[in-house]
Amino acid sequence: MQNILDAIAAGDAAPGDFASLTMPESYRGVTVHKDEVDMFEGLTAKEKDPRRSLHLDDVPLPELGPGEALVAVMASAINYNTVWTSIFEPVSTFGFLERYGRMSPLSKRHDLPYHVVGSDLSGVVLAVGPGVHLWEPGREVVAHCLSVELESPDGHGDTMLDPEQRIWGFETNFGGLAEVALVKANQLMPKPAHLTWEEAASPGLVNSTAYRQLVSRNGGDMKQGDNVLIWGASGGLGGFATQYALNGGATPVCVVSSPEKADICRSMGAELVIDRSEEGFTFWKDPHTQDPREWKRLGSKIRELTGGEDIDIVFEHPGRETFGASVYVTRKGGTITTCASTSGYMHEYDNRYLWMNLKRIISSHFANYRESFEANRLIAKGMIHPTLSRTYALEDVGQAALDVHHNLHQGKVGVLCLAPEEGLGVRDHEMRAQHLGAINRFRGV
Repeated sequence: MQNILDAIAAGDAAPGDFASLTMPESYRGVTVHKDEVDMFEGLTAKEKDPRRSLHLDDVPLPELGPGEALVAVMASAINYNTVWTSIFEPVSTFGFLERYGRMSPLSKRHDLPYHVVGSDLSGVVLAVGPGVHLWEPGREVVAHCLSVELESPDGHGDTMLDPEQRIWGFETNFGGLAEVALVKANQLMPKPAHLTWEEAASPGLVNSTAYRQLVSRNGGDMKQGDNVLIWGASGGLGGFATQYALNGGATPVCVVSSPEKADICRSMGAELVIDRSEEGFTFWKDPHTQDPREWKRLGSKIRELTGGEDIDIVFEHPGRETFGASVYVTRKGGTITTCASTSGYMHEYDNRYLWMNLKRIISSHFANYRESFEANRLIAKGMIHPTLSRTYALEDVGQAALDVHHNLHQGKVGVLCLAPEEGLGVRDHEMRAQHLGAINRFRGV
């Protein structure tokens, strides 16, 4: 890999120089193993330790197919899907790889006894397959995680509706927590020039997800003046939702779990903040019974902050723990946009408050290429900023995933892959200087 690193570090290598590099026969990647899917049997989800299941292995370089690219990964990041993969919940990802492998002889490459994980990257294009014209070797890129075949007509209005739509690094192999990644060329986007490798890698999945869920017409279709309730408003996903609300002329009502997280929201410009630890909201009396009195108390707190107004859009991702409250506090005719369900998938709510008040629940899952490109463009223009708080080495991905699993992190947790240290990869220092405070907002929290 050293010849690849030398070419990247030189900063002036031409496309032909990269195209002539000798590709490694193997590379290091973070994997889970198919023969270990039962290793946590009998344990609760919180007891399952990603440090036991995530391995750093030498794996063979995959064959490069039409419309694809091999990318030297300088940095990546941890997402909840890597946590789910590592604890084999709600299902083992090897089922995804087996189904993908049955689709075609080329997709059979993904059905292996190991799964290279990770759904974010920043890096440099090393090689492209037949039919790729826009992304030549040597281009500095980031990647979004939508992998789509587009052979069906269903995906041509919105690629997220394609029947063969998958999340790269979760439902496909050869993901971004590695020294090399295999992506489709239509996953690639320009790397923001004012960011380091680790900063540029961190927004990909969560930034695009937040953009579709809140801003896009496929999600909340947010407009100026909307009141937006954002759960986990200083986190990896909520931190971007807070920025989009502020950037788009809406009023975020930020829900957080500590005074420190409340301070982060205020530093972004949010004025209306609810600290759950201070207010003591408990939406469930026991594991099976919700407490509508707490929904009403939350609604009263929101009206107190907004001057008597209710919520136009709820940015929902905790799921089971908060969903009943989210439906209740939304105004008549308002919208609850939902993804992820990090506290549980089996949502419960009182349908009277939805049905009789003409509210809408909109499901949102990642983003299409256009939405991802727009979200990345806003990062590149310095209008939206990364939420990176801490960076780990590739060898320490298990610990990084454990931190996210136990919610010990803030914002996004980055991972250095080929980058030998933090702080590298900045090309536009003048622009960086203008936004340094916002770029570093989540650091050290």
